[in-house]
Amino acid sequence: MKKSTITLFVIGAIVILLAGWVTIQYNGMVANDEAVTTAWAGVESQYQRRSDLIPNLVNTVKGYAAHEKETLEGVVEARAKATQVTVSADNLTPERFAEFQKAQGELSAALGRLMRITENYPQLRANENFSELQAQLEGTENRINESRLRFNEAVQEYNLSIRRFPGNIFAGLFGFEKRDKFEATDGAEQAPKVEF
Repeated sequence: MKKSTITLFVIGAIVILLAGWVTIQYNGMVANDEAVTTAWAGVESQYQRRSDLIPNLVNTVKGYAAHEKETLEGVVEARAKATQVTVSADNLTPERFAEFQKAQGELSAALGRLMRITENYPQLRANENFSELQAQLEGTENRINESRLRFNEAVQEYNLSIRRFPGNIFAGLFGFEKRDKFEATDGAEQAPKVEF
């Protein structure tokens, strides 16, 4: 074989290997990006479940604690605000993400106030509908926490894939950008006060 033929063969093999390697890098980033999108959908699903439970819970409490109108209205208002702030997985900008997280945090705080006032109503706590709704809400809060953890894990894997060498080179070329994780809301470092 001629030397030029061997050289062309070696160059062709290197180009094919390089193209395969770039394809593997790109496909890995796409897979990690899709994992983030899927995890975000899980988070949204659990927040929606919580949002769907709130009207039933508020109406059950209303029958027993009519004079707690301000707290009940606060929960309804916080729910309305939280459902207005929607963020798609394709538009998880830091600003939209922070706005979503703030609205959900305000709803969590309002629900916490609602649950604290129910301690003053033994008949309400004994009500089967309220007990079931409370258990469902607690389960949903646990599911929300698990969904946020899965989301953060997916974001971590994605961020690592685009920040490590050589992925960082391809991430810049293909437009992959770092994603934000869920963080504790303001005031989360303070333990809630429970009064009986």
